[in-house]
Amino acid sequence: MKISSRFTVAVHILSLVKIESNQTLTSAYIAGSVNTNSVVIRRLISKLKQADLIETHQGSGGIQLLKPLSDITLLDVYKAVEVVDEGELFQMHEDTNINCVVGANIQSVLEIVLLRAQDAMETVLKNVTMEDIVSGILQENG
Repeated sequence: MKISSRFTVAVHILSLVKIESNQTLTSAYIAGSVNTNSVVIRRLISKLKQADLIETHQGSGGIQLLKPLSDITLLDVYKAVEVVDEGELFQMHEDTNINCVVGANIQSVLEIVLLRAQDAMETVLKNVTMEDIVSGILQENG
């Protein structure tokens, strides 16, 4: 099972907004870059707007960043578009057999490890900004 691609698509959208700032960015244009449906893009744009990361101008296809890229962390983007509650990145299987030594105890033992894993991931995301991502894209492009 994979984590939703909403996060990486949202990073793509924000990168495109910065790099193509001289373009009129419609959902169709962005969808062409991401290679997905415009509906997916509009939903994510809505979430990014609700998180006060971007503003949009209806009809004109205009999208602008509300913060400098250096002030937007990947954790900000992740929290804006993912529906994972704090401490809920990993879903624990339910209704284990309490008459089994593993079934009776695995949740309490594994839960601690999974919370630490989520904390570690969020720490990494908190320490990378959208400026880092856009700089990396431009560097790769030459």
